[in-house]
Amino acid sequence: MTIRVAVQMDPIATINIAGDSSFHLMLSAQARGHQLWVYDVRSLAWEAGRVTAEAAPVTVQRVHGDHHTLGEMRKIDLGRDIDVVLMRQDPPFDLGYITATHLLERLEGETLVVNDPRSVRNAPEKVYVLDYARFMPPTLITRSAADVRAFQASHGGGAVVVKPLHGNGGKAVFKIEPDGSNLSALAELFGQVWPEPFMVQTFLPEVAEGDKRIVLVDGEVLGAINRKPGVGEFRSNLAVGGYAEKSTLTDREAEICAAMGADLKAKGLVFVGIDVIGGKWLTEINVTSPTGIVAIETFDGTDTGGVIWDAIERRLTA
Repeated sequence: MTIRVAVQMDPIATINIAGDSSFHLMLSAQARGHQLWVYDVRSLAWEAGRVTAEAAPVTVQRVHGDHHTLGEMRKIDLGRDIDVVLMRQDPPFDLGYITATHLLERLEGETLVVNDPRSVRNAPEKVYVLDYARFMPPTLITRSAADVRAFQASHGGGAVVVKPLHGNGGKAVFKIEPDGSNLSALAELFGQVWPEPFMVQTFLPEVAEGDKRIVLVDGEVLGAINRKPGVGEFRSNLAVGGYAEKSTLTDREAEICAAMGADLKAKGLVFVGIDVIGGKWLTEINVTSPTGIVAIETFDGTDTGGVIWDAIERRLTA
């Protein structure tokens, strides 16, 4: 079965092919004989009930500096010309992102969108995770520095981590020491840059031993990696200098995955990455553009792209 696939992504010329999950999925799709297109989310349009995008056919290869060949750009109908849309551009999860989910939702019944745009819109990483608060470290969502000080005091007066509610890749994540220095200035800065409140969590010293990324496909565990912070960092995201190690799941992590697996599948969240610290503390559920499959495949020898495409193809034929 040949599938026509349109990938909504950041510019393909600028990606790091060594670890990019979108590129890995494209290679896997191409190996199955599927046809690939790429387009920028800013070209999405709607007219007379049709959703279109300015897209180009593309072939890919794992050759640094020569990893893609684009055909001629043209307007395509994402309902009639495409079977699967991969929604893979990076956040920020802003109004532009949300509007894209509303437009792609119009494809329901014609084209499969992965992940389901309605569920992506309703499940931002640091908000959807609140459905599983029983697995989370102590957490506060607020705009108030006074709230943060009270939260800090009520949880032993230790350090806390402050991060934007809709950030990604470890960007703008700050550790506030027990003395609360710079907290007021940081709260002011967050208030000026972001309209939404920010997230505060107790600092988990276990992060020095890694922040585990667990990938689930249609609610089933595909694999995991442990991301370790780089020198002088407490953030373990690969995008900010962390590095990956081979890993397996603890009993508590398996319990967390089992608790959410059926819900992820029912919501059409085919490819999801969750983050767990210390083998037990759930911090995020990543549904917008999750990563980690390249490292998992490297360590475990699993055909990660193939497993994801198997799940997509099952949904197409269901």
